[in-house]
Amino acid sequence: MTTEQTPRVLVLRALGLGDLLAGVPALRGIRRAFPGHQVVLAQPPGLTELALATGAVDTVFPAEAPGRAVPDLRHWPGPPPEVAVDLHGNGPESRDALAALRPRRLLAHACPDGPPWPAHVNERDRWCAFLRGYGIPADPRDLRLPRPATPSPAPGAVVVHPGAASGSRRWPPERFASVVRCLRAAGHRVVLTGGPGEDALVREVAERTGRPGTDVLTGGLPPGRLSALVAEASLLLSGDTGLAHLAVAHGTRSVTLFGPVSPRLWGPPPGPDHLALWKPGPPGDPHGHAPDARLLRIGTGEVAAACLTLLRDARGRRRPTGPEVAHVH
Repeated sequence: MTTEQTPRVLVLRALGLGDLLAGVPALRGIRRAFPGHQVVLAQPPGLTELALATGAVDTVFPAEAPGRAVPDLRHWPGPPPEVAVDLHGNGPESRDALAALRPRRLLAHACPDGPPWPAHVNERDRWCAFLRGYGIPADPRDLRLPRPATPSPAPGAVVVHPGAASGSRRWPPERFASVVRCLRAAGHRVVLTGGPGEDALVREVAERTGRPGTDVLTGGLPPGRLSALVAEASLLLSGDTGLAHLAVAHGTRSVTLFGPVSPRLWGPPPGPDHLALWKPGPPGDPHGHAPDARLLRIGTGEVAAACLTLLRDARGRRRPTGPEVAHVH
């Protein structure tokens, strides 16, 4: 059967890396529910390699908009999709963008038959519950990715990623540098990395460690190489950003620093191999410019201790077969 004859399911989730990975359980539920269909994911084209690696997506339909806005989908090729699924949000904008393509069936929170929007649940649970509301089973624990074929640029290293999409989720660079010095003093190789546009931040952290030219990966690694770096790391230390989700997807131990948003909403599932450091309080602005007050209450000593504990516990213990996390307050 040719692609033109194959019925298509269009899924809209045109967001970032963490959003893609948090949506993997729902995408896999959709894949199983429509085995005779071509599953097309509308998302930024830069995430195509990782989207295809999930095994839940047949192809990517390039779609992106500034911030978390709804992209224009009118460049959709060929006949209308058989089914359109809104995993982008709960508002009428994303629903209407899909409805404009005249799919035979539309699944969306904003549809009259759509399930109610649960405001205070983990992102993976939210979208799996959404699909169950339409009779489609989905397991929020089904989020692991296969090992990348691309070799890691630093196998076995501790990866420290100081960047984040917004200033409110960025722990101060001098604190990251302090933890890096502690980890290196304990005998661990530490690699610093950042996303596109974060070179200055990564270099600042490196300079504050006293070893500015050592193990610094700037420029934003291509998705496959970034995935391999995290997959083969001994530990990832980062803020609440996409790499934390990538660590869970690969079963790589991690310490994640949460600020404006609780790990109960965006953190990984329960277990001991991922420590989410968090100071309880009213939720802040995840898109703010200044570091969140809760994030600043996390001290360098407790971060270094969390990292060293996971690295020590990993000795003699096999890499986990499923995602695990503990929330530390």
